[in-house]
Amino acid sequence: MRLPRPLRLLAALTATGGVALGVMLLGQVAAHAPQVDESVVVRADDASRSQQRPPAPAPTPAVTPSDAAPIDPSELDPKQPDPNQSDPAPESSPPALTAAERADREAGVLDREVPAAGSGELIIVSGDDDAPREAERTVEVRVEVEEGLAIDAEAFGDFVMTTLNDPRGWGHQGDLVFARTDGEADMRVVLASPELTDLMCAPLRTVGEYSCGREGHAVLNAVRWSSATDAFLAETTITDYRHYLVTHEVGHLLGHQHRDCPAAGEVAHVMQQQTISLQGCHPNGWVAP
Repeated sequence: MRLPRPLRLLAALTATGGVALGVMLLGQVAAHAPQVDESVVVRADDASRSQQRPPAPAPTPAVTPSDAAPIDPSELDPKQPDPNQSDPAPESSPPALTAAERADREAGVLDREVPAAGSGELIIVSGDDDAPREAERTVEVRVEVEEGLAIDAEAFGDFVMTTLNDPRGWGHQGDLVFARTDGEADMRVVLASPELTDLMCAPLRTVGEYSCGREGHAVLNAVRWSSATDAFLAETTITDYRHYLVTHEVGHLLGHQHRDCPAAGEVAHVMQQQTISLQGCHPNGWVAP
């Protein structure tokens, strides 16, 4: 390293024996040398420590739900969910109804298993329904259901009246309409067990299987209402059969007699005994299909 000029001169004088002069010059150099601020002196051991990283802070321990203190519900915002409560289970939607289940509900059928006999007592479906339109003739109908059958009587009554006033029914020409009453009526539509059906249809032989329309009452056998027939269901729905049963038996009360199948492959007349046999015709539940 190259020495400053005053120090080089001092060294030269010292080497030649001018010790006293060198000492004097050295004092002058020291007097004029810049002062070193001891406050900024860094020792070797301090320097080594300054290069060391400060110790990392201790990690914050994780808090599990079991370690957390419960929250006082009184401190919560009432609009926010309570964290002390577990999430409620999601509500499950009811299963969708099948086509057969929907058809049964519309017709009032609660169970397709029908007892051979009910209580024998008939319950009148209460309430009145006005005729849906004006016509030359209005027929008052009372709907009754045997006690002990698994039937929604109100739904059954609605189905009967909807069928009777359908544009394809007996009033298709506009001259006839039906109204429902729970009082005195022009005709009764009754849903009965096989045993009561046989009693109300006598002397006609319904043998626990068939229905009838006579003496002012159309008696619908609950077994047929519930299950229809295999031949009918092979081509159409149970709702169509129920339309047929109402229309056919009320047709007798309006003075219409049985008809035969016009020809194989043709549509059956509604007054054909389709519960017994289709005779080669296609099933049909309407006067004017």
